[in-house]
Amino acid sequence: MTTGLVAALLLVAAPFVPAEEAAVTGAVLCGFGLGWAMLAVLSARMTDQPQAWAAVPAAFMGLGGLLLLVFGSSVDPVLSWVWPPALLALVVWMVVQARRHLRSRSRGWLLYPVIGMLTVAAVGGGYETVSAATDAPPAMPGQSIDVGGHSLHLHCTGSGSPTVVLQPGGGAMSSDMGWIAPRVAADTRVCVYDRPGRGESEAVSTPEDASQIAGELHTLLRRGNVPGPYVLAGHSFGGLYVLTYAARYPDEVAGMVLVDTTAPRETPPAPGSADPNRYYAMGRVATLVSTSARLGLTRLYAPTEAGTLPPQSEAEARANLATGSNLRSFVDEFAQANASAVEAGAFTDFGAKPLVVLTAGTGSDADLIASHVRLATMSTNSAHRVINGASHQELLADEKDSTATSQAILDVVAAIRNATPLAP
Repeated sequence: MTTGLVAALLLVAAPFVPAEEAAVTGAVLCGFGLGWAMLAVLSARMTDQPQAWAAVPAAFMGLGGLLLLVFGSSVDPVLSWVWPPALLALVVWMVVQARRHLRSRSRGWLLYPVIGMLTVAAVGGGYETVSAATDAPPAMPGQSIDVGGHSLHLHCTGSGSPTVVLQPGGGAMSSDMGWIAPRVAADTRVCVYDRPGRGESEAVSTPEDASQIAGELHTLLRRGNVPGPYVLAGHSFGGLYVLTYAARYPDEVAGMVLVDTTAPRETPPAPGSADPNRYYAMGRVATLVSTSARLGLTRLYAPTEAGTLPPQSEAEARANLATGSNLRSFVDEFAQANASAVEAGAFTDFGAKPLVVLTAGTGSDADLIASHVRLATMSTNSAHRVINGASHQELLADEKDSTATSQAILDVVAAIRNATPLAP
């Protein structure tokens, strides 16, 4: 059993295994298959209780793993329906065989827990397959635009100038702006989009730090025929991406709203923090974590995470949270947090352009508040507003508290149109 676990971890890290969810899942299955094979062989050679039956789960897992490694996600539609009931039947058979052939106490403290985990995997996998088939995500309005090797999903509504571009926070998607976008669209044009691996945007296997995200957004807006100038509004991690965009394309940004943004860093990254080998390891971990979506685990928390949005946005966000690509992109995004914070910290001067910084009145510590005060000093036409009673997430997800975010965006739009100073 130890051999199987070690082999699975080594295969996940092997460079010949692509950093893709199907391939990593296949590598894990091949490793576990090797463990069961070792049980069958070594128990016959070294004990008086041969466990020849272990060759069956070894073959079952090894074959499934090889199919995923060789054919990738193309075999998912078949395997997702076949393996849960087949694994459940195998589990029942394994319990019978273990009771017949293994008289050692290791049956109770070693084999039964492993078989129990396989049972959970079979039930969870079946639940995920049925749920994915019966709970199809609603079609999201908008268009998919190629930004260089992959496509991103963009949706614009309303009319007028300047155009507002909304940037959700870490692990979030365009649907999380479900309260904000319609209010802003009543006054001017507003665009929402999904970063790679979210919603209907394609996943990528390269690091997505703030500079990469800003560059992709710039290409998306240009190829999507979305003219500037832009008012950029970013929540949480999205604030880092907004700041980085303004640093790279200052002439395109007419105003900003930073919604309880993550604090940028003004110091350079530690030596080795940009080491590509570090990203290789983190990318593998992110992909491995994303395999939990195959067992339906992501569906357990999706309703609670998306439960405060408008109905259409809630359905979209819930479907997105249940996917492996979303989970992988979520882990990867936080792996790039330090790099993104440093890149955002390079932007320090917004001149006299309108800038509103919002701080959640609930849950904000002194360091974060001080960071927001500093951000507000980047412009001579700025306002720092603490929204009493609102938490970090409620500034977007709560119908009442999100009005403060909507109003801040509309205030910046009005200040640009009328060339007037912002109210505190």
